[in-house]
Amino acid sequence: MSFMMILCISLYVNCIDIPEKRIFAQRPKDFIKRNGTRFFLNGKPHYFNGFNAYWLMTFAADPSTSSKVTAVFQQASQHGLNLARTMAFNDGGYRALQTSPGIYDENVFRALDAVISEAGKYGIRLILSLVNNWKDLGGKNQYVQWAKQRGQNVSTEDDFFSNSMTKQFYKNHVKTVLTRKNTVTGLFYKDDPTIFSWELMNEPRSSDFSGKQVQDWVSEMAAYVKSIDNKHLLQVGLEGFYGNSMPERGLINPDGYHTGTDFISNNLVPEIDFSSIHAYPDEWMARFNQSHQDVFTEKWVSTHIEDAKNVVRKPILLTEFGLNKAFRGYSNGKRDRLYAKVYKWVYGSARQRGACAGSAFWQLFVEGMDNMADGYDIIFQRNPSTAKIIAQQSLRMSRIR
Repeated sequence: MSFMMILCISLYVNCIDIPEKRIFAQRPKDFIKRNGTRFFLNGKPHYFNGFNAYWLMTFAADPSTSSKVTAVFQQASQHGLNLARTMAFNDGGYRALQTSPGIYDENVFRALDAVISEAGKYGIRLILSLVNNWKDLGGKNQYVQWAKQRGQNVSTEDDFFSNSMTKQFYKNHVKTVLTRKNTVTGLFYKDDPTIFSWELMNEPRSSDFSGKQVQDWVSEMAAYVKSIDNKHLLQVGLEGFYGNSMPERGLINPDGYHTGTDFISNNLVPEIDFSSIHAYPDEWMARFNQSHQDVFTEKWVSTHIEDAKNVVRKPILLTEFGLNKAFRGYSNGKRDRLYAKVYKWVYGSARQRGACAGSAFWQLFVEGMDNMADGYDIIFQRNPSTAKIIAQQSLRMSRIR
């Protein structure tokens, strides 16, 4: 991050307005690499403070809402954010990218082109997720339905991970996205350094609690992604639940959660470059009081950072976290305390050259998106105390050497 960018963030933290013209972000020109448990850019350690915005492609595809994509990147840049996580999928539904297997809506693809271009314009790198575990935006259920329509003997959405046709559908989508030539920048996606990382799947889960189904799928698909693109880094997209490889760690999982994934073995796949976790104490630990949730969250984050360093031996990012307004006992103060704690743990690891290199909160909106609100949304103008905490973290992370 340039000196001028740091200065602009510092001015914001001290409650001075920052006009857009004072943001001096540069379009990424070089790829971020991994060495051991750390990320590097041009030989120097690199750290992130980021946000989630799953809605970017959908809004970019509609002329009446496309300006919000530029606005969110402008505001994110003003707060020093340098990473955005979003979706390179939308399967079979409203404004679908992939309308049916291998068939794409060019207007929606051009919208994704524009999202990538706008992110680069404001110096923000992207994590692009390639399919959803959930039914939102199609997900693995849509892939299974497509296979069923073509005569495949599939009965549950988890057949996505093992059925030969659904796996080929997924590979075809991967190839289509990675080899796409951006109509705005002229770059193939696989050659664009604005993209920091691919994500195999958003929050994979399976009813096969042995973990074999997801493990085999990750191994196969990670190798496939890398066979097309060995420039970009790759992650699974995990929430962080422990599996059978370290049974004692299962005690750390939130109350009653079994997901068929394994933070250790999934991330040890050679082609996977870094690990991820999510943290939703209010949702995962809803039957417990605030004190118990706080203890869980600290243990959850610290244990994963420790295991990323000592067992997986790869970097880790906390790619989703937040507190929902709809849950009992919510207040803006509680949310601010959660953000401050998470940022403290992330910064502490990064400053000590540990495995944790950053985080991304769920999720960032701009004004005029009330109909999309999910309770976790942050709008900087309406949440000045949270915005200040976020900007302070950006400044701290940018100063680590």
